[in-house]
Amino acid sequence: MRRLLLLLALLLLAAPLRAQPPAPGGVLNIYNWADYIDPYAIERFTRETGIRVRYDVYDTLETLEGKLSAGRSGYDIIVPTSEPSFNRLVRAGALRPLDMARIPHARNLDPALMAEVAKVDPGNRHGVIYLWGTVGLAVVPERIRALWPDAPLDSLELILNPENLRRIARCGVVVMDSAVDVLPTVLRHLKRDPLSGEAADLAEAQRLLLAIRPHLRGIPSPPAIIEQLAAGEVCAALTYSGDTIQAGARAREARRPFTVQYLPPREGAQLSFDMLSIPADAPNPDAAHAFINFVLQPDVMAGITRQVRYPNAVPASRALLPAEIRDDPSIFPPPEVIARSFLAGTPPQAAERARARLWARFKAGR
Repeated sequence: MRRLLLLLALLLLAAPLRAQPPAPGGVLNIYNWADYIDPYAIERFTRETGIRVRYDVYDTLETLEGKLSAGRSGYDIIVPTSEPSFNRLVRAGALRPLDMARIPHARNLDPALMAEVAKVDPGNRHGVIYLWGTVGLAVVPERIRALWPDAPLDSLELILNPENLRRIARCGVVVMDSAVDVLPTVLRHLKRDPLSGEAADLAEAQRLLLAIRPHLRGIPSPPAIIEQLAAGEVCAALTYSGDTIQAGARAREARRPFTVQYLPPREGAQLSFDMLSIPADAPNPDAAHAFINFVLQPDVMAGITRQVRYPNAVPASRALLPAEIRDDPSIFPPPEVIARSFLAGTPPQAAERARARLWARFKAGR
C-alpha cells in the first residue's frame, strides 16, 4: 500500500512538470531600428534567461520589408511600424500569432493605445507596442533665428513652403528618407487625405516635393539625421520625435554651442507605433515570446525610454523615469497634441506603387 501511495505521489509531482512548455534556449535573433534599445536590457535578458542575442539593425522600413519578403529572414523578433509595414505583414500572413498565455506582462500595456493598433490587427493577435512617437520638426532655434528671426518653428510651412525653406537653406535642411512617413505629412499639409492614391493629389504632392528639393541638403536615413543634428551639420529636419531628442542629448553631451529641439507641427503630427512581432518562420519563437514578456516589465521599459527618448506603452514605467524625461512634452505628448495627431493608415496597393514612383522622383530631383 505504501508503495502505491509513493508511486501516486511521484506521478502527481511529475504531471505539472510535463505540462510546462520547454524552457527557451539557444540564440534569439532580433532585427530592430538602429539606436533603439537599451544595451543593458539585452545584457540582463541573457543573464536572466541564458538566451544569447544576435542583434541586427535596419535604417528604413523598406529595408525591413525587403528582408521579410525574401522569406527565411532568420529573425525571431522584428519591430515594424504599425502603419503601413505591420499592417501589410499581418495581411500577408508573414507574422506568427502571439501566444498571450506566454506573455503575462502584456497586462501592463495601455489598453487605449493597444486599441489604436487593433484597428489593423483585430484582437492584437500579432504584435504588442514597443515604443511610439510622432513625425515632426527637428530644429536648431539659434541657427534658424539668425537667418530668419520670425521663422515659424512649429509649422510645416518652415520646410514645406519653398520660399520659407529658401530663407533657412544656408544652415542645412533635410527630410528623412521614408516615404511612408513623409508623404502622409505632405498630403495632410496640402489638406488632402494622407492615404490618398488619387492622381491629382499625388501630382500636387510631387510638385511640392520637387519645389523644395533644390533647397534641401539631402534626404538621409533617420539614423544619419541624428548624427547630422548632433554635430550641427543641419539646422532643421522633418524626422522622428525620439530621434530628434536623441540628437539633442548627444549635442549636450558633446557641449555643442546650440540646442536641438523637437516640435510637433501645429497642423498635426503623424503618430506611429513600433510593434514587437514574431515572423511566421522564426527559428526560435519560444525565445521570442520570452523576450517580449521580459521587455514589457515596467522597469525594463523605463530603461529603454531613458536610453532612446521614445515613449512606451507601459504606463507604470513613467513613475520610474527621471522628471526631465517623464515631464518632457516632446517625449510624452500632452492630450492636445495627441488630439491634433493622425494615423496615416495603409494606402491601397496601386497607390503604394504610385507613391514609390513619386518618392524616387523626389530623391532624384526630377
